[in-house]
Amino acid sequence: MSAALPGLGQVYNGKWWKVPIIYGGFGGLIYSSVFNDLKCRTYRDAYLIRIDDDPNTTDQFEGRYSDANLRELVDFYQRNRDLSLIFTGVLYALNIIDASVDAHLKDFDVSDDLTLKVRPTMQPVGPAMMPTPAVALTLRLR
Repeated sequence: MSAALPGLGQVYNGKWWKVPIIYGGFGGLIYSSVFNDLKCRTYRDAYLIRIDDDPNTTDQFEGRYSDANLRELVDFYQRNRDLSLIFTGVLYALNIIDASVDAHLKDFDVSDDLTLKVRPTMQPVGPAMMPTPAVALTLRLR
């Protein structure tokens, strides 16, 4: 269900409190990718105006940034935009994995009726099958 609509699997599993976290993450990552894309386009357009060899065109960053600075800013915001998009995909995958794991473990018994007993025992060892003292662990699940 979370593959079709993020958060729907969590609601179905009764973990509705996770939905605001998921949508908050998506909102932040989408905002970050749009912000970085707008900055990248702004600095790229200014850089392209500078290198067009037309003396009649000037960019808004004339005198503030050199050509190399503009190129670095374009690379910086482009890398941040790409990372935001990658993290959006990772969040989408984690959303699906979380809902799937919750669905599979929904009926898992987490009661206090689990016992672990440690007791001494004699274990046959070696070619002669000589009894040797050992420790036995018994885990009982109900």
